[in-house]
Amino acid sequence: MRTTIGIRSLLFSFVVLIFSHGAFAQVGIGVSVNFGPPALPVYEQPICPNDGYLWTPGYWAYDDDDGYYWVPGTWVEAPQVGFLWTPGYWGWGGNAFLFHEGYWGPQVGFYGGINYGFGYGGLGYEGGRWEGGHFSYNTYVSHVNTTIIHNTYNTTVTNVSVTHVSYNGGTGGVEARATPQQESYANEHHVGPVAAQTQHVQAARSNPELRASANQGKPPIAATAKPGDFKTGVVATREAGGEYKAPPANAARGNEARPGNEARPATENRPENRPENTTPASPAPSTHASDLQPHKFTPPNTGSAGTDKKYQQQQDQLTAKQAQDHQKLQQQQEKEHQQAATKNYNDTQKQQMEQRHAQQTQQVEQKHATQQKQMEQRQAPRQAAPRPESRPPAEKPH
Repeated sequence: MRTTIGIRSLLFSFVVLIFSHGAFAQVGIGVSVNFGPPALPVYEQPICPNDGYLWTPGYWAYDDDDGYYWVPGTWVEAPQVGFLWTPGYWGWGGNAFLFHEGYWGPQVGFYGGINYGFGYGGLGYEGGRWEGGHFSYNTYVSHVNTTIIHNTYNTTVTNVSVTHVSYNGGTGGVEARATPQQESYANEHHVGPVAAQTQHVQAARSNPELRASANQGKPPIAATAKPGDFKTGVVATREAGGEYKAPPANAARGNEARPGNEARPATENRPENRPENTTPASPAPSTHASDLQPHKFTPPNTGSAGTDKKYQQQQDQLTAKQAQDHQKLQQQQEKEHQQAATKNYNDTQKQQMEQRHAQQTQQVEQKHATQQKQMEQRQAPRQAAPRPESRPPAEKPH
C-alpha cells in the first residue's frame, strides 16, 4: 500500500513539474508509514569541504523491503546563489506517518520543528547566510576551516531545545505547526533535491549497515563531507538518540497505525505469539479509489438451477454498481489531484486532501462490504424448520 502511495506521489510531482515548466517544485508527500522513525542519532558535523557547500542534515528514510534507513548528513553545493535547504521531515497525518520532501529555495520553510542541529534548530537556519553572492558560515554551529574559508562570522545560537525526536505530531512528536509565512515559502520559486543528493540517498539505501533493523538507531555512518562518499570524511555516530526496537520489515503493511516507538518487551515467547496461535494480519486500508478491488461473491449453490441463475444475476448487478462507485470516486479524486497541481497546493493542503481521500475510500469500502454481507445472508440456503418430535400415542387408562 505504501508503494502505491509512493508511486502516486511521484506521478503527482511529475504533473506539477509539467504545469510549472520547471519554475516551481511543489513540496510533495513521498511516503507514508504506520510507525514512526527512530530518534535522531548524536554525531559531530564533518568539516565543510569547500566554499559554497551548504549543510543538509541527516534523516531517517524508509524502504518497503528494509524499513527505516539512515541518510547521513552531508555538505552539498547549492544549486544556485541565494538558495537555502529546507530539510524534509516525518509528520503524523492522523492514520500514518507521512514524509514531506525537502527543497531548495530563497527561504527556509517549515520542516516540522525538528531539531536537526548544526543551525537547524526547528525554525529557520542559523548556520550561515548569503552575502553579496557568497555564502558566509556561522562558525558557532558550522564546522569550517577558517584558514581556507574566510567568509565567516560567529553568532551565538540560543533558545534551542535539546531533543532527538525525529517526527512531528502524534504521541511523543514535536508539537509545531507551520505559520502562514512558512507555508508561503513552499510556493515560492524553488527546486527539489539536486542529483548529488539523490545519489546520496541511493547509496544509503543500498548500505545494509544504515538500516535501523541492523543498527537499532545508531548508524555507523552518521555524516559525510561530500554526498555519496562513504569512505573519506566520514563521521560515526556518537550515540543513539534513544532506545529503538525495529519492527519487522513488513510491519507497515496491515498493522494498526501507532505513533511513537516506545521500547516494548520481547513478545516472542508469549503464548498468543506462538506460530500455532497467530493469525495473519489484516490488509492495510486502501487510501484511494484506484486501490480498491472488486468484492468476490461466493457462487450460489442452492441445488436449484433456476434459483442459482437468479442469485448470480443479483450478484452481477451489485458488482457492476460497485464498480461504478469505484470509478466515480476515482475520477473525483483524480480531478482533485489535478486541481492541486494547477493551484500549487501547499504542504498542508495536500495532506488534508490525502486524508479526505482516505476517508472517502474507506467509507465506500465499508458500504460495499455491508452490501456483500447482506446479499450473502439473503442468498444463504434456508434450513427448514425442525419438525416436532413424534411421540407414541398415550395409552388409555385401563
